[in-house]
Amino acid sequence: MEGPSPVQSGPWNRLCRATGRAAPSEGSEPREAGSAGVRILLVKLSSLGDVVHALPVVQDILAALPDARIDWVVEKSFASVLALHPGLHRIIPCEIRRWRKSPLSKMTRQQWSAFKADLRQTEYDAIIDLQGLTKSAVVAWLARLAPGGKRYALGNQTDGSGYEAPTRWVADVAIRIKPHIHAVQRSRELAARALGYCLAPSPDYGLKRHPAQAGRTLSAPERIANRVAFVHGTSRADKEWPLGHWTALGHRLNAAGYQIALPHGNEKEKLKSQAIARALNESAPGHAVVLPLLALDALTNELAQCAGVIGVDSGVSHIAVALDLPHVQVYNFDTAWRTGPDAASGRQVSVYAAPEPGVDQVWQAWLGCLETLKGARDQPSEVLEWSACGADGA
Repeated sequence: MEGPSPVQSGPWNRLCRATGRAAPSEGSEPREAGSAGVRILLVKLSSLGDVVHALPVVQDILAALPDARIDWVVEKSFASVLALHPGLHRIIPCEIRRWRKSPLSKMTRQQWSAFKADLRQTEYDAIIDLQGLTKSAVVAWLARLAPGGKRYALGNQTDGSGYEAPTRWVADVAIRIKPHIHAVQRSRELAARALGYCLAPSPDYGLKRHPAQAGRTLSAPERIANRVAFVHGTSRADKEWPLGHWTALGHRLNAAGYQIALPHGNEKEKLKSQAIARALNESAPGHAVVLPLLALDALTNELAQCAGVIGVDSGVSHIAVALDLPHVQVYNFDTAWRTGPDAASGRQVSVYAAPEPGVDQVWQAWLGCLETLKGARDQPSEVLEWSACGADGA
């Protein structure tokens, strides 16, 4: 079912004209800014990178509806990242990935029943399926609507993304999105059209300051502030960057005065972190440190205190983008247009080459990020203050 035509008048249209934002082109009737008690459920279950890409939706909604209560259904393993966002009212964890492996077991049936009871505690004015898969459609269908409430979902597949028809069948309003679109913008546009508000030009992930306020977690402040994290782990072997490249890049960063931090999420990644650290520490101890296995929230806090991140296309690299850190993202495939950082800022860039980018290519990209950051710091304070206000869409 397609959404209705855009509203051509009213307070939302005046707001769009005043702020220079794009008006919504389809979806529900717009609500008044500041509507009290609007209850919204977001459904974005996995994976980590996809969940991070959807985070700006929370800030977008709160900018339009400051009193909205936003809940989010997510795989339990990624819930700790969402918990760092102060704008979420409730996080509803599920374990659909695990439950599907033994759907008829007693434990699965008990946990599924408990999840449904948790999910159905609240009646929602809007349920927005940001994922577009059968599993997310089932969750959206199970959730309770308030009288007059609606379910919204994607009405079509976009380039390079998964899509399954049940998401459209379950929805009261299925919203078509242009096929060639970045993953972040896809979720932002879907929610904006569903709720009838206008988008600020740049996404705000809501993690820029919150994790950084946490205490230093592992090392002395002066050491952390001069760290660059290497995010080499990824779920796909064809996205990896060669071990020798990481080592060569680490030597360059060590020579520039940086210590290398090496996180890992499993035993295979730990072994690679240890190999990189051994090579870098041969000349002098302390050039590299292998971080302990950290929960996602603790790892996010640790990254927030680093000088920057260099990583492959992975969920943890996308967390670096959300933290607004200087960041180079390495691609062996030409897919950065869909999942990579927005290069407009200059301090976050993607680097692509086949079969993989070279060390010098990534090094030059890193230097470019630092040059952009230095230029921003050299601006007069009043210019920086104005830019911040503009970025917030205030």
